[in-house]
Amino acid sequence: MLIVFTSCGQSKIAFIEGTWKVENKEQYEVWNKIDSKTYEGYGYKLKDGQKKRTEVLSISEIQGNLTYEATVPSQNEGATIPFVHNESVTDAISFENLTHDFPKKIIYKQLNDVEIQVQVLGDNDQGFSYKIIKQ
Repeated sequence: MLIVFTSCGQSKIAFIEGTWKVENKEQYEVWNKIDSKTYEGYGYKLKDGQKKRTEVLSISEIQGNLTYEATVPSQNEGATIPFVHNESVTDAISFENLTHDFPKKIIYKQLNDVEIQVQVLGDNDQGFSYKIIKQ
């Protein structure tokens, strides 16, 4: 999900909005624009035709920082974990929380208008990546 905020907080690129499917899986992310500074989303899996919500997500400006927040009920005792935008990464949007066990980085790189490469990384940038496709 590529989002860039200007210093006044206005969205320059609102690429995240919509429904995205993980390539070759029945797994999805849905993002909705709430206002010029806030996007809310959630992840879900389809199992036996039923949606099973797996995470609650948001991207907003918190204390002047673009922040990605993830709440995964089965992890971190259900606590919301913040990841702050690392502005020094210029070829993608990298949200980072280097004190978290895993992941430490969540990176969204726009491949084209309908595809994004997502990286979920821990120590020494080890982890996994996948492609999501706009539905």
